[in-house]
Amino acid sequence: MHLPNLQNSNIGNFLNKEDIILETAQQIMKDFGMFGIEISFSGNVENAYHELHEQLINQISVYLEKDYSRLMAVLYQVDITEHEIAKAHRELPHYNDLEVLAHQVIFRDLKKVLFRRYYKSKPEYD
Repeated sequence: MHLPNLQNSNIGNFLNKEDIILETAQQIMKDFGMFGIEISFSGNVENAYHELHEQLINQISVYLEKDYSRLMAVLYQVDITEHEIAKAHRELPHYNDLEVLAHQVIFRDLKKVLFRRYYKSKPEYD
């Protein structure tokens, strides 16, 4: 297994296996759940990106107005940097600010899942 080369332009290539999609959805639900923000996933893997993206847009929008500090804490937990947000804005010009943030949450949590799988598959040397 090679270290994944995940980019904003090829995210769909990695969201093609049910187990990866389910792990990514679980990671998103865990990250947001730590702050009392509920994200759910129906299990419909064909529509996973759209389903999660829409929920994240809605929740980010609510917490942007309702509890900005909690939203910032979640984004810190997910580990989204300003540099990554700016890069996503350039690469996804058809997305508005909320859509970019929601995309970056999915992107970053997918990256966590892929890296965790990569490092679990590497043999340990003594």
